[in-house]
Amino acid sequence: MWPWKKEKQAHTSPEVRRNSFFSTDIDFAIPDNPAKRMRRMRDYMAMTFQRTVDDLTPVDENGMSIAMDNPDLTSVKLRNGIGLGGYIPETQFAWYCGQGFIGYQAAALISQNWLVKKACAMPAKDAARNGYETSVNDGTEVDPEILDYVREQDKKFEILRNCVEFLDLGRTFGIRVALFNVESPDPEYYSKPFNPDGVKPGSYKGISQIDPYWITPELGGDAAANPAAPDFYEPTWWRINGQRVHRTHLVIFRNGNLPDILKPAYLYGGLPIPQLIAERVYAAERTANEAPMLAATKRMMVMKADLTQIVANQQQFDARMAYQTQVQNNYGVKFVGLDDEFQQFDTSLADLDAVIMTQFQIVAAAAGVPATKLLGTSPKGFNATGEFEESSYHEELESYQQHDLSPLVNRHHLLLVRSHVAPKFKIKPFNTEVAWKPVDALTADEQAEVNLKKAQTDVHLAEAGAVDGTDIRQRLITDPDSGYNGMDPVVPNGPGDREFQAEIAAQSSESEINPDENETAE
Repeated sequence: MWPWKKEKQAHTSPEVRRNSFFSTDIDFAIPDNPAKRMRRMRDYMAMTFQRTVDDLTPVDENGMSIAMDNPDLTSVKLRNGIGLGGYIPETQFAWYCGQGFIGYQAAALISQNWLVKKACAMPAKDAARNGYETSVNDGTEVDPEILDYVREQDKKFEILRNCVEFLDLGRTFGIRVALFNVESPDPEYYSKPFNPDGVKPGSYKGISQIDPYWITPELGGDAAANPAAPDFYEPTWWRINGQRVHRTHLVIFRNGNLPDILKPAYLYGGLPIPQLIAERVYAAERTANEAPMLAATKRMMVMKADLTQIVANQQQFDARMAYQTQVQNNYGVKFVGLDDEFQQFDTSLADLDAVIMTQFQIVAAAAGVPATKLLGTSPKGFNATGEFEESSYHEELESYQQHDLSPLVNRHHLLLVRSHVAPKFKIKPFNTEVAWKPVDALTADEQAEVNLKKAQTDVHLAEAGAVDGTDIRQRLITDPDSGYNGMDPVVPNGPGDREFQAEIAAQSSESEINPDENETAE
């Protein structure tokens, strides 16, 4: 080899690390040119898109790998910055790319923090706190005794506890998988799509909820290769404890909807709350920790001295400074020479509490929980008045109830009715409907006012002939807040007995028509 020729070395992109908290800096010491900048962009994106469509291995119903026949889809790669969609400053782009999926283990670790755990668990507890009412609205006549049995079984299977866990850990990990345990003689029961007719008497055993690091998603052919398929990028099976479970046997909660391009990176889950608020919680905790440190060191004393003498007598100066530190406190007395010039600077702590609380309020905003509920105190900063409107939070809780908790309870009732209720009472299976109670509990005065308005409405409807006393009595019985929901529906020869009421009404009409006959009879 000629001495002036050097062996060409293969290019390796510099290591790209995730940005630390409170930093949007990048290393500008690296010589820059368009090619290197593009490589850095690709490396930044790789931090978020750890898995792409090339990493997918679609399987068939038997779990065997199948080839992907869509050349357009298989050629999708994140190379040369494809998908950036325009210019964004590299510093900002690198900072956003550093906020990708942190992993389930990291989410679990961060959730140990008191504030993170509270932010994950509070909406779950609030959404399920007041429970729900079960009714049958498909036209089937069901005795109240049967619905009472359904409510007893709900308590036995701990449905409300499962609802809280479903939302709590679902927000913690971004995904929560609920498996309904059904004993079946068919070894392929779970790998096939769910069939309600396959539920045998006594086969339903309850609900198991599985953390996402114990399960593995598997995509079928259309789910992995056909963007027009309704279940595209929705795992067809989930492998649990070595067994393939078809997605129709599961009820899955995901926190937030992700674009298709991000779903593989998140292992087909959602956005973990710890990932969304980790940086803000760190900032809030660090700011709060500064308060006692500032209070202890708010006074700084400055004494002028000859720096040349300090350097010449370093040991003596260090000893004097150690003594000054030892005797100095907020209540001590300090002596200085007649010619010494002494100054004291105090750090102002005004509005420090507002600065601290503002950081915690940002945490609450990122978590979707009102700051007044999360912290249990009035908000400060942001020109806050202390007043808070909870209607938006209640709307979010109602959304959780309708879209996430109702499917869980409805599947439980479907299996419960077919496995326990119908065989016990020897009736045909029926469908239930869940109505969640309001998340905002009324005070005694507010409830009394509501009942008064209901009573006034009943009077107007009865006068118009729309309802009668029996209908009103039935409403009072079915209304758990009426105070009369324990009454018997019918009292013989009394309230609720329509035939008796009709006879009384007929006698009253005859008396009005023939008043003379009544007087003669007397």
